[in-house]
Amino acid sequence: MFAKIQEFLREVKVELKKVTWPSRKETVASTVVVLITVIITAIYLGLVDFILSKIIRVFLG
Repeated sequence: MFAKIQEFLREVKVELKKVTWPSRKETVASTVVVLITVIITAIYLGLVDFILSKIIRVFLG
């Protein structure tokens, strides 16, 4: 069993050497895009919720 764990860890090490890691600039740019997308989505959903709540209050009185 110990040999299987060693083999697995050896394979993981080999695979990690093949990975192309993003640069700091790429990581920051991707993070900014994600944050902006989340903010825009949150604003949109908040507005839709607000509008639908107002419509339901009008109908339910």
